[in-house]
Amino acid sequence: MVARTNLISRRTAQKFRQAAISAAGSVKIKLLLFCCFLFTLTLLASRMPSFLGWGQESVPRIDRTSSKGYTLLINTWKRYDLLKQSISHYTSCPGLDSIHIVWSEPNPPSDPLVKFLNHAVKSNAGDGRYIELAFDINKEDSLNNRFKEIKNPRTDAVFSIDDDIIFPCSSVEFAFSVWQSAPDTMVGFVPRIHLINRSKEIKGSYVYGGWWPVWWTGTYSMILSKASFFHMKYLRLYTNQMPTSIMEYVKSNRNCEDIAMSFLVANATGAPPIWAKGKIYEIGSTGISSLGGHSNKRTECVNRFVAEFGRMPLVPTTVKAVDSRNTWFW
Repeated sequence: MVARTNLISRRTAQKFRQAAISAAGSVKIKLLLFCCFLFTLTLLASRMPSFLGWGQESVPRIDRTSSKGYTLLINTWKRYDLLKQSISHYTSCPGLDSIHIVWSEPNPPSDPLVKFLNHAVKSNAGDGRYIELAFDINKEDSLNNRFKEIKNPRTDAVFSIDDDIIFPCSSVEFAFSVWQSAPDTMVGFVPRIHLINRSKEIKGSYVYGGWWPVWWTGTYSMILSKASFFHMKYLRLYTNQMPTSIMEYVKSNRNCEDIAMSFLVANATGAPPIWAKGKIYEIGSTGISSLGGHSNKRTECVNRFVAEFGRMPLVPTTVKAVDSRNTWFW
């Protein structure tokens, strides 16, 4: 009878121990889940600005006493609302020092437009900064105008941009920092590639590759000037040393000025460009790249420029600059 009582007592104690272990395990699991929940809330709170759009992102301040900023060189054509939106945005970027608007329209900018842009520059700059605003007026309409030499520039760095795309200031400042580490090359957000033509009928020629070949191969050899940093000296080289035949070709075909600039920089440096990771926001309608035959025209440009330069100067690369502070996997 005593043995049976002891057996029951041992079984009861064992059940209590198992229940205690189970309860302790449950508490640990709940504690772990609670910690994960807190971590997720903290992460969402820190990332919330990036979910709200390009105008809301926080941007690290730069020391303007130790380094120069950059000149915004923006190409526009009768899209005043887009121009206003772009200027209003970029004037809040801490590295911006000067704005040059490439104006190729037959009529000069209107007084209301100039007044609005001047007000945007003054109100958005902040910190007592002075940002230069200038219209580069051209007598004729040509895509070569976007690379005309700027007299007495305030900076060495040029941020060339179209009026229909917006990049957050954080992306712009990151690309600028990458350019500062390699100021002789092009640094930007829109990569493209030249491919060797494998056709037996046309040996020794090249094919222009858009985004999908870049994505598929992870290789690029050009950075489009619609969103790129380069040194101010390349505007002087384009204006004064670019072969006249290439400039005439760009003017008559209204295409490929960006490819011509890529050729010019690669020919001068013998180095590839640098693709910087950044968010892009399209604020305008589709451009000439959406038109039929666009890739074929670009392929023609590549081969035409190779003939003019006497060689293929573009250098392929697989390097991509990523801001590790904002990236989990890199």
